[in-house]
Amino acid sequence: MAFSVDGQRVVVVGAARSGVAAAELLVSRGASVILTDLEPALADESRLREAGVQLELGEHRADTLMKADLIVVSPGVPYNQPLVAAAREADVPVISEIELASRWLKGRVVAVTGTKGKSTTTTLIGQILKESGAKALVGGNIGVPLSAQVDQSTPDTIHVVEVSSFQLETTETFSPSIAVMLNFSPDHLDRHATVEEYAAAKKRIFANQREQDWAVVNADDVGALNLAREARARRVEISASGSIRDGIVIAGSMIARRTQGADESLLPLSSVHVLGRHLWTDVLAAVAVADLLGVRPQVMQSAIEGFTGLEHAFEPVMEISGVWFVNDTKATNVEAAERAIESVDSGLSVIMGGRFKGGDLRRLRMPLQERKATVVAIGESQALFHEALDDVVDVRDAETLDAAVRLAFASTEPGGTVLLAPACSSFDMFRDYAERGRRFKEAVRGLASDVQRTREQ
Repeated sequence: MAFSVDGQRVVVVGAARSGVAAAELLVSRGASVILTDLEPALADESRLREAGVQLELGEHRADTLMKADLIVVSPGVPYNQPLVAAAREADVPVISEIELASRWLKGRVVAVTGTKGKSTTTTLIGQILKESGAKALVGGNIGVPLSAQVDQSTPDTIHVVEVSSFQLETTETFSPSIAVMLNFSPDHLDRHATVEEYAAAKKRIFANQREQDWAVVNADDVGALNLAREARARRVEISASGSIRDGIVIAGSMIARRTQGADESLLPLSSVHVLGRHLWTDVLAAVAVADLLGVRPQVMQSAIEGFTGLEHAFEPVMEISGVWFVNDTKATNVEAAERAIESVDSGLSVIMGGRFKGGDLRRLRMPLQERKATVVAIGESQALFHEALDDVVDVRDAETLDAAVRLAFASTEPGGTVLLAPACSSFDMFRDYAERGRRFKEAVRGLASDVQRTREQ
């Protein structure tokens, strides 16, 4: 039986972009919708009320949730939020926005998850498919919410969707025809009670796949392999180290399809222009998906040649007096910061810190020490960086991001790099990682202007 909400009372919890899109979709499908949020006011209030969405702002009301026929939670709302948990215990169905939208999609879904690299991989898959002439819609955890794509979905549409653990933990039937697992390491432990809970959420990307579906898995990452172990779907492995017998690999100067140890070139490695070797795995994942969907190698190469990476993901900013500045504000966990650090040679100063989400900062000791790096710590986690790193590298504190940029520049010799790789979320100082990245770039440009003025005096 087709999924229907016609005549049902549905409560959407959380009025960020995914929640708003879900509320509008539900109203269009005949539901009586209440959108509730802790914020006292919303930018979209008038439009939502005109569309028929009822708003309850400034608090979540237990009575509202208990009387619902269905609750849809935005990614920012924890599964164990007390009122949501109480409603669930009272047998009120609770699903994620991405689960809701997927029940009405007509096209295939390519879903991408992992602790890091999701946005780069999702965006590149979309670019390759669009260059091939396919009808591809990109969204989910980035860009357009999946609920806003439902009305555009046709049998020949390919939905390329970034999915986070927050979205996956409340899925029930979500079943991508191709599921991509890039990597896994401890993260979001400020939201998930344990690493095991985080892993269980990530693993749900495979839970409803069938034998005819595909799982694309990073064979260089033990965590990813463990999560994919029970997947029923057929598997394609990827390996930047080239350590597998079958799959998509980097082999010498090419990206190749390897079959029983024999390599067939798909495109030259020189076609890849993303900065940072740790991003090559993301490119391999995109190539693997494109290959499964029948995209010709020439089309893959053309799209990849034109892709230089995403804003805020190991993004080169500018060079000042021989020092390069790189913005990797999306490195919000320890492993992502580690990969970014490993992509830079010696002569490195790293700006780190913010709201710590869990993980082992001591993992950064060796790569930082090998590069004789200086760490400039910002935000509420400064003490944690001192505790983990003080005895192996120089850790200095800065009160603001602008001060951190200037201190890092003063600590870096010409030929070196100042890298923003926080290993933390941004919420102690900024609205989100993107604001932190923009502020970093503004600070770098301000520094460049001051250096230029000094030269001219």
